[in-house]
Amino acid sequence: MHSPPSAFFFDLASPHAYLAAEQALQAFAGAPEPVVWTPVLASGLAGGEPLAAPRCEQEREALIEDLARRAVELGLQPLRMPARFPFDSTLAMRVATYAKSIGRAVPFAQAAFRQAYAGGRALDSEDAVVIAAAACEMHPSAVLKGAALRSTAEALEQATAEASAAGVREVPAVLAAGRLFHGERELGEAARSLAGDAGSDPRAAAGGSSRADRGVV
Repeated sequence: MHSPPSAFFFDLASPHAYLAAEQALQAFAGAPEPVVWTPVLASGLAGGEPLAAPRCEQEREALIEDLARRAVELGLQPLRMPARFPFDSTLAMRVATYAKSIGRAVPFAQAAFRQAYAGGRALDSEDAVVIAAAACEMHPSAVLKGAALRSTAEALEQATAEASAAGVREVPAVLAAGRLFHGERELGEAARSLAGDAGSDPRAAAGGSSRADRGVV
């Protein structure tokens, strides 16, 4: 029996998914099969909870410190959290779904994540989403029209439902070699699982081409 296609599940409202997305291209570059970047709504995952705002300022500061420390460990740009967090990512995720349909899921997701967590701008307005789209050469009018299509909304709902049925309970998550890995820190284990499934050296995950323009890594 063949394993289901490998996938990287994300919601642009999740800073942990941002950290995972910044590693995914390199982590899965040498994978023997494509890893499809798949937008899903965290709030729609069975058994999951909407991304909750910190309950107090102390909790918010602790979260930001932890995320900022992890960004430094990974050699990323300094973390800048949006003032509104978590933000409503529905529009941005519909754009991500539209981007996936035209083979631009990876560049749009990267641009949007960086705008949110390196630029500190919440992705809950048309202006913010259009700026991210323009950064990866997606036309603003086409993006907004694509996001408004009923088929786009239905595709996002379907992807979320299918991910939930597969056992995804939070983002980020990776389905690799028929196994689910949850959380940013399990990304490396997911890459090793893929490499091991092919009988190759897990260190091969550090090389190869990204295939980013096709929405896969």
